[in-house]
Amino acid sequence: MNPFPPAAPERRTLRQALACATIAGLASILLLALSGWFLTGAAIAGASGAAAVVAFNYLIPSAAIRGLAILRTGGRYGERLLSHQAALTAMADLRGRLFGKLAAQDSRTAPDLASGDASARLIGDIEALEDLVVRRPGRPASLAAACFAVALVALAGWKAALALALLLAALPPLLTLAARRLTTRPAAEAADALGALRTAFVDYAAARPEIIAYGLAPRVADSMAALSRPLDRARAALARGDGVVAGLLAGYGTLAAALVFALAEGAAPVRALALLAAAASVEAMAAFARTALRQASVEQGMARLATLSQLPEELNPAPGGTAAGLPITLGGRVLDPGARIAITGVSGTGKTRLIEALAGLRAPVHPIDLGGTPVERCPADALRQQCALAPQDAMLIAGSIADNLRIARPGITEAEMHAALRTACLDTTVAGMPAGLETPIAEAGGTLSGGERKRLSLARALLARRPWLLLDEPSEGLDAATEAALVARLRDWLDTTGTGLLLVSHRHAPLALATARIDIAALARR
Repeated sequence: MNPFPPAAPERRTLRQALACATIAGLASILLLALSGWFLTGAAIAGASGAAAVVAFNYLIPSAAIRGLAILRTGGRYGERLLSHQAALTAMADLRGRLFGKLAAQDSRTAPDLASGDASARLIGDIEALEDLVVRRPGRPASLAAACFAVALVALAGWKAALALALLLAALPPLLTLAARRLTTRPAAEAADALGALRTAFVDYAAARPEIIAYGLAPRVADSMAALSRPLDRARAALARGDGVVAGLLAGYGTLAAALVFALAEGAAPVRALALLAAAASVEAMAAFARTALRQASVEQGMARLATLSQLPEELNPAPGGTAAGLPITLGGRVLDPGARIAITGVSGTGKTRLIEALAGLRAPVHPIDLGGTPVERCPADALRQQCALAPQDAMLIAGSIADNLRIARPGITEAEMHAALRTACLDTTVAGMPAGLETPIAEAGGTLSGGERKRLSLARALLARRPWLLLDEPSEGLDAATEAALVARLRDWLDTTGTGLLLVSHRHAPLALATARIDIAALARR
């Protein structure tokens, strides 16, 4: 049973595809059967002399054969067009829903999926499921064509029809058994190998500057080649399975045709009709072979997607505008909304962990309350409404400057973007870009420098309009003049908006933004 059924519009399209597939299947059976009858009848008439040739009506059968060929081609085209349309639409919707679920989860409890593994699930595994949707109309159409073939063979006697019916009934379970034996293990190995390969590729792509700088490209290439070999072996095994099943189907068709021909009764044209109808019926059952061959990959895909589908429903996004600020308690110290606090301490003592816990990204290791509720019991959505984070490692998306800023909240205007960029000391840089706000940047910031990426992330946090601003090393990578300007502009922005501040910085200048400091070592660890 498919746990990801298509929606109503896609089901209607699939019903239309089923009608086309049925037409194509019936036309294919009748085309071969009629061709056998016609060719045999024409040969007998030719052997009987000129009078028999004149009496033989070849116009109607030949016209019917041509019409059936056109009908079969049109039916197959319609089936492929409609089934792929339904599959592409359904899978696009499924990808969107699963990505929305994954993106909206509480980072503290969501599955720990590497970006490459998530990509493999949302791309490769859904493609396997897409194949299931594409092939859905083929099986009932094959059954209809097989029943029609048995009815045609019955013209040559009940024994031939019964033999064909029994052979066709045994074919689907035989194909399923053979396919499972040949493809189950390779399909699982291919899915695992593809996930590992995608994960490694994403990790190496993120580290490409270091790979280039230290001359590690040959080593990385060897590593990728080693990861590719299990995938190549698994796909080769799947290809061999395809060949074995194709050979099985061809042999089965020969057996069916020979058995029907041996049991057929009546005139030679009728026996030829039965012979070709039997051969065509086995060919029509190829849809079961294709489904059986792909079933292991489909099951692997659905099993991997089940992790995402079982996630809770999407959380409601944090509303636009400014929510009422709640006090934050660190240890026993209560910070009222609007307070400006610097978290100090030596490296490795958990300052970033504290900031990320307030942002809902990680479980806390220090006693932190928001509005009197321990942070670990606060819903992720409540934390998002209270805190805007500009992290130490800025995360940007592939898109334009404006696309990255619009993530902050709905309805942001260009004027607000320019104002936030000015506060972040990035307005002059963006103004000098060829397309301004619409200048495209690649994933993870592309050609932007580290300081530019950090300031773009800061501008986005300012645009979020949350009661608390969380800054982790906001001036790292900046020269002294730019750092001084950034601190001055942030102070003006904090004074104007009344936003609270929690700051982590090893540099002296940003600490001037805080009116008080808390040494993280003074906070009791859990």
